[in-house]
This record gives sequence, structure tokens and C-alpha cells, in this order.
Amino acid sequence: MVNVGILGATGMVGQRFIELLGDHPDFQITALTASKRSAGKKYEDAVTWYLDSKIPEEARDITVVDTDPGEVKDVDIVFSALPAGIALGVEPKFAEAGMIVASNAAAMRMEPDVPLVIPEVNPEHLELVELQKKNRGWDGFIVTNPNCSTIALTMTLKPLYDEFDIERVYVSTMQAVSGAGYDGVPSMAIVDNLVPFIGEEEEKMETETLELLGDLDEGSITPAKFGVSTSCHRVAVLDGHTEAVFIEMADDFTVEDVDQSFREFQGLPQKLDLYSAPATPIIVREEDNRPQPRMDRNAEHGMAVTVGRIRKDEAFGNSLKYVLVGHNTIRGAAGASILNAELIKEIM
Repeated sequence: MVNVGILGATGMVGQRFIELLGDHPDFQITALTASKRSAGKKYEDAVTWYLDSKIPEEARDITVVDTDPGEVKDVDIVFSALPAGIALGVEPKFAEAGMIVASNAAAMRMEPDVPLVIPEVNPEHLELVELQKKNRGWDGFIVTNPNCSTIALTMTLKPLYDEFDIERVYVSTMQAVSGAGYDGVPSMAIVDNLVPFIGEEEEKMETETLELLGDLDEGSITPAKFGVSTSCHRVAVLDGHTEAVFIEMADDFTVEDVDQSFREFQGLPQKLDLYSAPATPIIVREEDNRPQPRMDRNAEHGMAVTVGRIRKDEAFGNSLKYVLVGHNTIRGAAGASILNAELIKEIM
């Protein structure tokens, strides 16, 4: 068993980490960190538990410590659920102390020597780890996963990018309130309403997507060269981001070819049979009214992306339209970091 810790363990994403790691066959939770006001308390006394599940027994009696590498003992991997502003100063300290940091935070994502990884999409970008350790003099290293809405989009773009010539991608998102954290969106702002702005979300999707689909050559990544335009919106859904995707192709295609590309898509996690990997990364629904977040967000334990309404857009020539749903705090956050760590354990 590999001893792991969770940084920012009392927040919503931290709680997802604990839920998903509670019965993991390879990872054992031995350290939980939070703010100074929680340090010294047992986890069950320090946390206000927001999830439907119960706190895993493995975590209940762990004493929470301050988020400092000197307080985290005998741990090989730490999962970071820290806010970006805190992560920027803290995560490098854990890497410098010799730990692997599997981060869900945005702070280090676009650093040129820090891998930004979706295991089904770009596992080869993990090669940047050796450059990172050399550049920074660290014994450990940081690996990041993308923004929650970026993960769902890029999972569906990967098989298309490999088979077709994409020119432009337009995305309109309808994002769940859990993506902002428990206190992130006041009820009076979202009930009977839609908020047509999520700070920095559009910029993340437009840059991270191209980075993920880019080519690694001699220690640097050349981003993919198609255009990405996004519009992001918060809606009154608890979990599960929905995205309406429009793609301009350079050449003609058939809906049947696209459907087959989605259904047959497999990545390295599936070939290695990693514990958290969905057997079917992209699930295709044929019903006119699917996918829906309430009905599809938990597909493959929340680790798959569900696609539906695949069709040609006859108004704009060689254009494709579809709708996707992905679980934002599982596949889009904690589950993504855990799958990264499983891949690292397996191949590095």
C-alpha cells in the first residue's frame, strides 16, 4: 500500500478525495491537512461533511494537521484540493520535501515543466517530470489535472482530434453549483436563475484544451493549433457539468464515424486496467433527451463522460454538434487526480 495524504481535506473536493480513496486497493490515507483552526482535531470533528455518503472509517479518527510538509510524515503522495492562491505557495514545498503532488488546483497547471495530464489523452506529458525535478532541484514533483469543464470536453475531443482535422471548437457550458464549493454560489443568486459568468473558467478551457492535445518534443509542448471559443454559465444543478459542443471540421465526415470514434475510444488507463479508470471512457446515448446531469453524471462511478445528440450542423457545412455531461467533482476533480496518481504508480 502507498501512504497518501490530502491537502485541504475539509473542503468539498477534499471530501471527494476521502470518499474515493476510502476503499482504494493501493492507496491508504495516513495524513489529512487543513487550516490552522482545524489542526489538532480528529477529522470527523473538524469537517462539516457535505456528501451523501458517510465519512469513510479510515479517515474519521485521523488527526488533522497544518498544511506544512513538516507535519506530514511517511507519505509518498499528496493529493491537493487547495485553493489556487494557497496551492501556489504550498505545493512546491511538498515536492521539494520529496513527495509526489497530484494536484487539482489551478496554480501550477500552465508551468512549462509541470505536466497537465488526462491519462486517456496525454500520458506522454508525464515525461516533463524529469525536467521539472532537474530544473527545480526537487526530489518530488507536481502533476496537475485540468479544470473540470476542460476534462469533460477534452476527453471527447481526443478521439476526434486523432481521426479528423479540427478547425474550430465552440463550447457553451451549463455548470453545476458544486464546482464553486459549498459556499460558492448563494442560493438567492442561483434559484430561479442562471449566472452567465464564471471567473477565469473560459480562459482555462481555451488554453488547457490546446495544451492537453499538444505535442511534447524535447521538453516543451507545442499546443494544438485549432481555435477554441467558450462561454461558461452556472446553473441550478448540484453535480454534473453539461456542455453543448460545436466543431468545425476541415473535411466531410459522417455521424456514424463520429459515433464509432467515441464508442471505441480507449486510453492507457483502460489498457493498464487502472482501478479508477472507467471501462468505457465515453458513453454514447442515443435518446433524444440525453445526456442529463441527474441521470448520467454517475456513469462508471462518475469517471466516464456521456455524450448524446450527435449530429451534423447543416447550416455551417462540415460542422458537428453534440452534448456532453461529466461529473465535475469526480472525473473533473478528485477522481482525475487519483487516476493520475494510479498511472504514475504504474509506469514511473
